[in-house]
Amino acid sequence: MPAELAQAYRRCRDLHRSHGRSYFLATRLLPAWKRPHVHALYGFARYADEIVDRTHTGTPADRARRLRDWSERFLAGLRGDSVTDPLLPAVLHTVEVFDLDPADFAAFLHSMAMDLTVREYADYPALLSYMEGSAAVIGTLMLPILGPADPAAAREPARQLGLAFQLTNFLRDVAEDLARDRVYLPQDDLARFGVSTADLRSAAVAGRATPQIKSLIAYEITRARTHYAAARPGLDLLPGASRTCVRTAYLVYGAILDEIERADHDVFARRAVVGRGRRIALLARGLTGQAAGR
Repeated sequence: MPAELAQAYRRCRDLHRSHGRSYFLATRLLPAWKRPHVHALYGFARYADEIVDRTHTGTPADRARRLRDWSERFLAGLRGDSVTDPLLPAVLHTVEVFDLDPADFAAFLHSMAMDLTVREYADYPALLSYMEGSAAVIGTLMLPILGPADPAAAREPARQLGLAFQLTNFLRDVAEDLARDRVYLPQDDLARFGVSTADLRSAAVAGRATPQIKSLIAYEITRARTHYAAARPGLDLLPGASRTCVRTAYLVYGAILDEIERADHDVFARRAVVGRGRRIALLARGLTGQAAGR
């Protein structure tokens, strides 16, 4: 492997290890030759996310320009142009190896651009439109690497798992997203439980959720678990190591919702984290084929 390409894969792996601990742990269960390609996809998503999320560096226009320039370099690479970048060579190599659909990457980059201008979503269909690019396509991009025997049957469960993971992140990170002036909980859900964006901000300042906010979070957890349930049949469509990897990620991410419930649905008192001991126990469950029933 050329030195530049090997370095790009290492850069993606470092991003994955630093920012996606649970997912990184699950990826260790894949055959060694597949892991760098998963790191590449994670690195691609994380780097774009970093551009739009670093609200303390530059204006929105600056971040939009950086995202546009980086996206154009990537698209040029897809056309066969030479690309100089810390991690894009690894991503482009993974696209080539697995013949990944460029349209999925375009959808992802479109959603990242939305984060620069869209602060809230009126209802769940509107949020789903955003998550189509930010989450569902990640599931479909992973499928060729995971290697299901029936890719067509596995496609929708993979999309559903991407949505489930994304909603789990949204619920865990309500306070962090508010600090970036974003609310990923649908506005009509807030209204249903008598909550406003101002109420969320007050709760973030106080470090505790109101009863109304707790009811809202409980409702959104139920919605997230609906996506987990829709994703579960896809686990059985994956071969050996891929099934173990995804099953482990399924269990560990789902456990974040358990931690939120254990905290009485208060996402402002502390960030929901699955402790090391429980992660190890869930890893053991993943290895022995015990998937969550929900």
